[in-house]
Amino acid sequence: MNAPVPPTEPRLTSLSHGGGCGCKIAPGVLSEILKGTAAMPVPKELLVGIETADDAAVYRLNDTQALIATTDFFMPIVDDPHDFGRIAATNAISDVYAMGGRPIMALALVAMPINVLSTQTIGRILEGGASVCRAAGIPIAGGHTIDSVEAIYGLVALGLVHPDHVKRNADAQPGDVLVLGKPLGVGVMSAALKKGALGEAGYAQMIATTTRLNTPGPDLAALPGVHALTDVTGFGLAGHALELARGARCEVRLDWSAVPLMDGVRTLASQGFVTGASGRNWAGYGADVQLPAGFADEDRALLTDPQTSGGLLVSCAPEALDAVLAVFGQHGFAQAAVVGRIAAAADKPLLRVD
Repeated sequence: MNAPVPPTEPRLTSLSHGGGCGCKIAPGVLSEILKGTAAMPVPKELLVGIETADDAAVYRLNDTQALIATTDFFMPIVDDPHDFGRIAATNAISDVYAMGGRPIMALALVAMPINVLSTQTIGRILEGGASVCRAAGIPIAGGHTIDSVEAIYGLVALGLVHPDHVKRNADAQPGDVLVLGKPLGVGVMSAALKKGALGEAGYAQMIATTTRLNTPGPDLAALPGVHALTDVTGFGLAGHALELARGARCEVRLDWSAVPLMDGVRTLASQGFVTGASGRNWAGYGADVQLPAGFADEDRALLTDPQTSGGLLVSCAPEALDAVLAVFGQHGFAQAAVVGRIAAAADKPLLRVD
């Protein structure tokens, strides 16, 4: 369970109106905010910008190197300061891996209520983030701090990738199979944690998945037959599958029975432990999703459940599937599973759940 909080300090999760990637602005609202920015002129060296809602920006440096730049930060999803720092850093670095790159350094983004939290607690958050960067083999080379009403921590993460190995979320092809690297359920577990209903085993499971770096990314990107790559975060599996569908102008067909779930999360969801972000996600994109008759409310909640530091979602040719699963296995992702396929374009729905 969470480490005890000093009696003079509040629980970290009590300081945030939403934790982890559940803090994301709802998909429909975000689209409205960004609708005018895609018209800006961009240099030819910018290989990936904001046009496909991808995981990071990619800028070609030369014939063999491109720079990946991304940032991610959020409010506490757990009460233990060290665990919060670890989760936030793992989540931020994941976007480098999701583009097929290797991280090279990070900058820390720190906003803390300094009159509420002790310097010791804030230091533990930063040390948690630093421990993940050490595991990834990169330094925290700088950053920025401000005094804030809510506790916020994250990273700017930079990486390198060969231009030929850049994997966008928009290049899936009809006939591809989809592989998901981590099980779903982080948002449901975080909701249970905030209400004191998550046991020690559940908490350990949640920390294990949210602090596992998505290191298979570069090896997956180098495989022939891997066409698209993204990670599943705040918009849930449905939201990020829809990004694949929209980018490639295809239809995603999801086999819900094959989707890996964290132990116990379906029961928790059926008991009402669901984040507000799950409902906002469905309101934002539900019109593009077709569910089977009798699809349970708890399953829909998990389909839209915001994942913090979620798994990689790979779209690959069938003949590359064995190699993709082998890479996941070599990196310790034993629960990676085939969860669906890409079909030819259809008007609606963009995502069909079977």
